Amino acid sequence: MAEFRKDPVDGRWVIIATERRKRFVGFHTEPYPESEERCAFCPGNEALTPGEIFSFRDSGSKKNEPGWRVRVIPNREPILRVETELTREGVGYYDRISGLGAHEIIIESPNHNEVYSQLSVKSLGEIYLAYRERIIDLKKDQRLKYVLIFKNYGRTAGAIMDHPHSQLIALPILPKQITEEMRGAREYFQYRERCIFCDIIHQELEDKERLVFENSEFLVICPWAPIFPFELWVIPKNHRPSFDASRDDLLYLLAEAVKSAMTRLDQVLQRPHFNLILHTVPFGEEKCEYYHWHLEIMPRLTQVAGFEYGSGFYINPVSPEEATGWLNRAEGL
Repeated sequence: MAEFRKDPVDGRWVIIATERRKRFVGFHTEPYPESEERCAFCPGNEALTPGEIFSFRDSGSKKNEPGWRVRVIPNREPILRVETELTREGVGYYDRISGLGAHEIIIESPNHNEVYSQLSVKSLGEIYLAYRERIIDLKKDQRLKYVLIFKNYGRTAGAIMDHPHSQLIALPILPKQITEEMRGAREYFQYRERCIFCDIIHQELEDKERLVFENSEFLVICPWAPIFPFELWVIPKNHRPSFDASRDDLLYLLAEAVKSAMTRLDQVLQRPHFNLILHTVPFGEEKCEYYHWHLEIMPRLTQVAGFEYGSGFYINPVSPEEATGWLNRAEGL
């Protein structure tokens, strides 16, 4: 029987409707990408991309040449540009802001055929270190308010390039989703004088119904009210509002947690298309008492249609408890 579940952070309602499983789009295997001789992201083709902003490199290698392990470049066709002057204006009843921002590509591996779950903990850790360093650098621009980092894998999730990469977009305004999460977490803190994320962690450790993985610093859980089947959150156990304040060792433990999560998803769902999103506090909120940065991993197994767009309610045919059971039965983990 269907039920409504409320997200405790942003207040969004989800319908868990397991009887609609027969309409479930289901497991979508993504074929391994074939190597492309002229892939702009492959080593040897550095001249096909804008000049690199940041990289992790083998000793002796030079900027904009092969020898990199992680490479950050400006997007050749950016949505927003850092060179733009920030202007705001009213157009009658409407508001308009110039397209200031930054749009960068984090090339995650020199190997065109690398699959995210097959990256080593060291390689994943360097990707997250690159995220941190780029956020720290972009914070210096006082015109910017937020950095959103995300990964699209597979055509269903919006990927265009096959070479493993994620993207960074820096914004002069706060995204609506972050505003709603911050507002919900702040209201909870004002009412209960506790952090909602700390309380979620306490309950998930106590219940264990939705707990997929745990190490000394992180939990991987299927959230209480997931938008998508097999959705996962990776959350720091301790109160950590700002991703860019993370120590190196913490990011390697994050890599361990994400590798476990992605390996389970790939085993159970046959390597699904997915989106991975980093949520952290806005610039200037680094000491926030009521928010935890976290990663959200969303396999794209269902289609969003008119009801979802019209109502804001998402229909999920797999309960998080059932998804957790499947993921915890993954072989060798």
